[in-house]
Amino acid sequence: MGRTKDAIAEGLSIATAAARLTVRNRILVETIARGGHFDSEVFADFARATLRALADEQDQAAERVTNQRKRAWGRFSDSSGTHDYRDRDTRNLRRRANQSRGVAKELRALADDATRVNALVADARMAAWGDVEANLSQRLDVEGMTADADPDYATMRRARMDALRMVDLARLASQAKRKAKEKAASETAEAEADDDDKPAKGGKKKKSAAR
Repeated sequence: MGRTKDAIAEGLSIATAAARLTVRNRILVETIARGGHFDSEVFADFARATLRALADEQDQAAERVTNQRKRAWGRFSDSSGTHDYRDRDTRNLRRRANQSRGVAKELRALADDATRVNALVADARMAAWGDVEANLSQRLDVEGMTADADPDYATMRRARMDALRMVDLARLASQAKRKAKEKAASETAEAEADDDDKPAKGGKKKKSAAR
């Protein structure tokens, strides 16, 4: 039972982290991207729904493993793949099903605990603010950086100039050559068309070579 309890605790920790990440993303979208206001009750409801959805996934996983265990019962031939289970795997499959059901039970208990849900939302809010703060700080560092403040400015400047010389200028030269060729071809075609339209001696237009 020790192994099962440890596995359930680990699974609950992973699922809770996933729920916290989902709530954090929702906070970022609703309050930052869409300019909404933070309402702890609204996000608490969302957190509860997220936890219960994760619990449903764990129950579905348990049901799937149980069906695999039933099919494996009494089969003693060699396995042909990772999920081609045999009778020797039934004990481990039973344990996995029990672990998934245990995680589902704990997730539902967490969803019904208002104090723990509010703590999850508070942690998600702090994580969301941390992301915003880090992005703002990075932007200010980049936009406010000067040559004197950046110890790598000289090295990076050389790298940028090399890139400009070897890549950008070469690309521009290639584009200029291509445009020049296209212009010359267009002028030649127009000149040939004008020659065909000029009247020959006697007032008649020049006949094409194909006639």
